[in-house]
Amino acid sequence: MNLIEKYGWTNKWEEKMISQGIAGRVLLEHKNLYRVITNEGEWLCSLSGKFKFDHDREAFPAVGDWVVLDRMPGEEKGIIQEVLPRSSQFSRKVAGMTTDIQLIAVNVDYVFLVMSLNHDFNVRRLERYLLAAWDSGATPIVVLTKKDTCDDLAYYINEVESVAFGVDIFTVSSVTGEGIDELSVLLSAGKTGALLGSSGVGKSSLINALSREEVMAVSNIREDDSKGRHTTTHRELSLLPSGGLLIDTPGMREFQLWESSEGVSASFKDIEELADECRFRDCKHQKEPGCAIREAITTGSLKEERYKSYLKLLKELAHIERKNDIVARKVERDKWKQVTKIQRSNYKKKK
Repeated sequence: MNLIEKYGWTNKWEEKMISQGIAGRVLLEHKNLYRVITNEGEWLCSLSGKFKFDHDREAFPAVGDWVVLDRMPGEEKGIIQEVLPRSSQFSRKVAGMTTDIQLIAVNVDYVFLVMSLNHDFNVRRLERYLLAAWDSGATPIVVLTKKDTCDDLAYYINEVESVAFGVDIFTVSSVTGEGIDELSVLLSAGKTGALLGSSGVGKSSLINALSREEVMAVSNIREDDSKGRHTTTHRELSLLPSGGLLIDTPGMREFQLWESSEGVSASFKDIEELADECRFRDCKHQKEPGCAIREAITTGSLKEERYKSYLKLLKELAHIERKNDIVARKVERDKWKQVTKIQRSNYKKKK
């Protein structure tokens, strides 16, 4: 077996190659430099000038990407010329007022949404993760950590089941090892997973448990609110003893959505199915007679907090879509201004 085959390389990826060169997978990214595994070992790589000029930031390599590169003469370094089309992409909006995208994990088979069984558990945050996970192209899996410290496991599982329809739930303890073997089965040879969650939920401890050794530093959490410090400061792809691969990510307490098409229907199908039962097709779900949603809230079969979360996320997504349209139009205008400027300059030179 070639080295990169251990990292998930198959004929499927080879068929996606357009340019000639050396194939590799991005293990680590740091300030536009990339640690890439190839059949000839790990190389430190940078982007070619042509790639930077021809692509926007979303197309730049991320941890988990398959790339095609040229070797720098006489050095164990490379120049990335191509990023192969991704099989999945989990992303979020960069924090703040900008409309830039931040890639969290790409080319993963499973997105492990990690939450701890303590004060940090937040079902509204899980709704956001699920929304993005369904749109990523990967399979979402909920992982509840610190099982050994939980006295009311049924409560947490019921809370997750109320929002994560059809999603597998694993309860684990990195201390006692409970649930670790069951989780390992998913990460068989060539399969890639990504751990996503806020700081202190036990992602690094989970990687250590799955790796059967101490490969990630672990920090303690505050006793008063169960919140942790950012142990992981970068994304990194690790090879597990099972033959699977795992991407650890920095903790995300704030998760702003980027965009979502199918994620809303998958994450909130209970609300959308209720809306189909309303008497009037244009029901606003306020005071209209025969509103199935208001009736479900009254009877308690639908929690009002969940419905408010649904409306908030729809509003946020609509706002993002409007901003993205404005930015796209501006980019297109600037592009044609530049083309016109070049054409005028060439015309003057000819004269």
